[in-house]
Amino acid sequence: MRPNILFVAAEAAPLAKTGGLGDVVSALSEALNSDGIHATVLMPGYTAALDHAEKLKPCGRLSGLPGGDAALWCGHMPDSDVEVILLRNDALYKRAGSPYLDADGNEFADNGLRFAALSHAAAQLASGATDIELPHVVHAHDWHAGLVPMLMREYGAEAKSIFTIHNLAFQGNYSLACSAEFGIPEHVRQDASVEYWGQLSFMKAALNYADRITTVSNSYAREILTPKFGSGFDGLLRQRQNDLVAVPNGIDTLTWDPTVDPLIARNYDQEDLRGKQVCKRDLQKTFGLPFDPFAPVMAMGSRLTTQKMADVAIEAMPVLLAAHPRLQIAILGCGDRDIEDGLRALATNHPDRVGLHIGYDEGRAHCLHAGADMLLHGSRFEPFGLTPIYSMRYGTVPIASRVGGLADTVVDAGSVEQPVVNATGFLFDGEAAADMIAAVERALAMFVQPQLWRALQREDMTADVGWEKSSQLYINLYRTLIAEPAKAMFQPVSRERTTRPVEQVSMKRA
Repeated sequence: MRPNILFVAAEAAPLAKTGGLGDVVSALSEALNSDGIHATVLMPGYTAALDHAEKLKPCGRLSGLPGGDAALWCGHMPDSDVEVILLRNDALYKRAGSPYLDADGNEFADNGLRFAALSHAAAQLASGATDIELPHVVHAHDWHAGLVPMLMREYGAEAKSIFTIHNLAFQGNYSLACSAEFGIPEHVRQDASVEYWGQLSFMKAALNYADRITTVSNSYAREILTPKFGSGFDGLLRQRQNDLVAVPNGIDTLTWDPTVDPLIARNYDQEDLRGKQVCKRDLQKTFGLPFDPFAPVMAMGSRLTTQKMADVAIEAMPVLLAAHPRLQIAILGCGDRDIEDGLRALATNHPDRVGLHIGYDEGRAHCLHAGADMLLHGSRFEPFGLTPIYSMRYGTVPIASRVGGLADTVVDAGSVEQPVVNATGFLFDGEAAADMIAAVERALAMFVQPQLWRALQREDMTADVGWEKSSQLYINLYRTLIAEPAKAMFQPVSRERTTRPVEQVSMKRA
């Protein structure tokens, strides 16, 4: 037997993906299975998930869920040994659009109900409502699964719970009047453990009831204990600080590998970058930019929101384009309509300098990372930051904000006059256009110094960014929660690792 871990999440790539959450859930579950853990993913039965999961078969039925009874379909993730359980209720999940938004980009009005149903399903599975093997630990991801730890107690599940904060700013807050519809017990509604400023909060429920709380980077774990980054929950998180553990994300290094990536124009590695020049030409063609092998190409690929400082980039880019006549910019993403319109105007004003694609697809994303010289990734807060790590794998040097996981993974290169050994990119503090511009200027100055630039690329492409270390950290955490004699199922880890609570942060209020 193996330790049985049930992941609960709104998305898991490639069955459903809107951002980093989907990548992390699938890559981590794959890594844990490789390390001897039986990790199964429970997620909604979206149409695309039902269409693309492999070896699907009915495996149970759950009654009494918010939104109605639902069927369970068991199968595997595509091209993977990871098992997936799809919660099928077509009235809730069979819809056009993304997991959260309709075809017009508007949030589904019943998202709270949809993810309350997912949480109840997880709690029922953990309490033995079906013949599916009981989990030892239920690992809930982000607010969509925030009710799981509380409901597990209500259903009498013996399993322990872990809740991972992927982004504390997204909290799943709904009217308290929805509590009964969402299946929140009356006594829970009365004790304020799920009430947040007069609303029902999925996030607050998770932070109160989970046996352990994890975050996805060391810096973010410290930041969320402060009012600036705590999104209103810093006080509660400080109370639970001894149960808060930082486990940095990794990436799927097989999917993001320039030596074998089938989605890029030509494969290459850190010893021979000639293929990257072919990819650069392909990027320029894809984004409608003139071919110029010597032009610095700066990419921006992220959600086009104020969190990602896309509004600041709109201010900074015209200044940079004016100062550097050969600079080209390629942008991929979607988000706030005002920001999208601002970038469309920028591309219209600079048709031969700015290539813009509103939307997202994997092919263009890989093209962007492989073909660009540098990646601009501003962020007002950043739990981890997968995109800069993807770019590093392809020798595309990140220019990023010094916040959260970005501060942990990007080592600032300094300047041409005083370069830093073993650096991986450029960091900037602040949220003004001038702060961003100064960092890009340092990158452009180093770009024309081939020896310094190649050193950056080599450091980026050889950085240890996989899941091996973090998988072992999670395994150690699971082991601490599982009662005897089940701990005997764990295989000895090859390297001694420990998980430690986040260190105390000194708090000073103005």
